[in-house]
Amino acid sequence: MNETKQQLLDKRQELEERIDRIKKDIAGGLEADFAEQATQLENRDVLLEIMRVSAEELETTKRKLSAMD
Repeated sequence: MNETKQQLLDKRQELEERIDRIKKDIAGGLEADFAEQATQLENRDVLLEIMRVSAEELETTKRKLSAMD
């Protein structure tokens, strides 16, 4: 599927926003409750992987946009 420039621009914005939200969530720190901390740390691992995949997709999207210019 060939993506239009606008589709790629929208995708880039969505990915940048997703990465920013994940960074803010991770920077929020841990709860005082130990059980809650354990859950947060498990979730952090998932968020870090989502952020990694999103960053890869963002770089691919940026390359596609550069190729259009």
